[in-house]
Amino acid sequence: MRIIARQHTCIGSGQCVFTDPDAFDQDDNGIVQVIRPVPENAEQEALAQEAVSVCPSRSISLIEE
Repeated sequence: MRIIARQHTCIGSGQCVFTDPDAFDQDDNGIVQVIRPVPENAEQEALAQEAVSVCPSRSISLIEE
């Protein structure tokens, strides 16, 4: 599983960072940055799925590898 963030659609709400600050950050403009693209365990996968569900612009997704 890999976390994908579409920066061009991000509105900078920061919900991903609040949900999982170890996987997400924001640049100086508030746009999402993925800092841990591959969840390493079930807990991290659950947090990534939560971030996907709370993103108001639907800019975060998960892909199976």
